Amino acid sequence: MHEDDKRHRPPTRVADIPAFDTLIDARSPAEFALDHIPGAINCPVLDDEERRIVGTLYKQTGAFEARRVGGAMVAANLARHLREQFADRPAHWKPLVYCWRGGLRSGSMVTWLRLVGWDAQQLAGGYKSFRHHVLAQIEAICPQLRLRVICGATGSAKTRVLQALAARGEQVLDLEHHARHKGSLLGALPGVAQPSQKQFETRIASCFDGLDLARPLYVEGESARIGRLSLPIPLVARMRESDCIELQAGPEARLAYLLRDYAYLGDDPEALAGQLGKLKELQGKAVVERWQRWARERELAPLFAELMALHYDPHYERSQARHFGRWEQRTKVAAADLTDAGIEAAAEAVRAL
Repeated sequence: MHEDDKRHRPPTRVADIPAFDTLIDARSPAEFALDHIPGAINCPVLDDEERRIVGTLYKQTGAFEARRVGGAMVAANLARHLREQFADRPAHWKPLVYCWRGGLRSGSMVTWLRLVGWDAQQLAGGYKSFRHHVLAQIEAICPQLRLRVICGATGSAKTRVLQALAARGEQVLDLEHHARHKGSLLGALPGVAQPSQKQFETRIASCFDGLDLARPLYVEGESARIGRLSLPIPLVARMRESDCIELQAGPEARLAYLLRDYAYLGDDPEALAGQLGKLKELQGKAVVERWQRWARERELAPLFAELMALHYDPHYERSQARHFGRWEQRTKVAAADLTDAGIEAAAEAVRAL
């Protein structure tokens, strides 16, 4: 394509992203970690410290000095990317570059890539335009979803049933996977940080890409929050009005499953005791101190049995009818046990409904 044609073609939008060979995020590593467009690689024109220095100069001395110092930093970083990250790219390589708003950072990179001879383009509006796309996607798609909400008391292996459904080719939205959290007081995963709220929403919106809206989408009956993250309001509203499927398993089967699924909690008894301390107002000092003693002694069986009987099950009974408009019309699926075979059988029963 002639250089004049490249300059005068229409702005590149979010919908055009699949037409490019590589998506480059020119923002700092901290901005990239907070959220980024799926599939992007991070090639910052300013790292986190450099961005801080330039921002301080801009506030203290004005735009000229910030651009003079920042320009030298940008040039050095671009030179490094050309030597390393882009060194093996062919002449017909077609990259798309974005920064926060589609401004100087991505514009600088695009200028240099074009000087080399590559057909580089800049995403109009930058990451902000993608963020608007995510929110619009959630707002537009959620009311159209044919949700099948999988419910069940704590320890009913709902997430495992969802995974078994996905393995059978069913459409599944695994919110706990995207939130990196199991959704309960003790649901934090060891050594795994939850994503930012923006990244959580990006992951949800990405699941809607390619979704067949004529087919059911299975989702776990979550509350409005998973750990510190909030579910998008349009998704919560759609879940609350959708059909429910309740997995029913006996307390012995659920306790056995919980002891397997949460066995890692015994590795840090003090952390577990600390989390249980948050229940004193609800359960009373004497009960919680007993639970904390069991936690410190790694006696998870009596601890989980009482947590089910005194905390989780009563809360479950109260919350389902309040949160799900079609709870009284729910379909019940019995699970004789929650071994691997029992979970597979439950998934087949759900799928056959």
